[in-house]
Amino acid sequence: MPERFLVILPTYNESQNLPRIVPMILAQDPRLEILVVDDNSPDGTGRLANDLAGVNPRVHVLHRSKKEGLGRAYLAGFAWGLEHGVDLMFEMDADFSHDPKFLKDLIAAAATADLVAGSRYKTGVNVINWPMPRLLLSYGANLYARWITGLPLTDLTAGFKCFRKEVLAALPLEKIRSNGYAFQIEMSYRAWKKGFRLEEIPIVFTDRVEGSSKMSKAIVREGVWIVWWLRISNLFGRL
Repeated sequence: MPERFLVILPTYNESQNLPRIVPMILAQDPRLEILVVDDNSPDGTGRLANDLAGVNPRVHVLHRSKKEGLGRAYLAGFAWGLEHGVDLMFEMDADFSHDPKFLKDLIAAAATADLVAGSRYKTGVNVINWPMPRLLLSYGANLYARWITGLPLTDLTAGFKCFRKEVLAALPLEKIRSNGYAFQIEMSYRAWKKGFRLEEIPIVFTDRVEGSSKMSKAIVREGVWIVWWLRISNLFGRL
């Protein structure tokens, strides 16, 4: 049976971006499919996703009744992918901050790794259009998280990732606690502690042009405490 690859696109008010990014993703590899996980976007993103799915069998849509956060959206997407026999699953933003051209590199790296992260910091700082305070926050947060957890990654909060189905099937997805950018740290940490092979590839991250950022103070606070919770839980064998 041919391999199936699934790009999970969480959306909330991405009507300006979705119709443009979907064909670009599908053009990267004929095995790629897309699952749009829409949180009842007021701007009609969910309806646009339905229209795209109606004309292309490689596009699927999962509607949620309300905005529940990035982590919950990805978990819903992972569950869908496992249920439908997908071999590789990708996390990706719908706002063009993740360039679809790097999907080919993630796919290639997944031939020898179980979890592949697209890193903004593996070969220096590869971020375009971020204000300096945002860049310093991100870079400092990664140093902080790596120091506490020991994770062998340069970009622990990377949101452009590829998981082999075996990783997601082995993780207790129902026990994932974090929901914002800390979700990325928790998923990588749990996979690493399970003995799965982690790899990073360099990408260029470009700040979104259309729409607004989902960053908030609550997301930052979650990132501060979750790394300590992960480390302590691991020490006591509670992961």
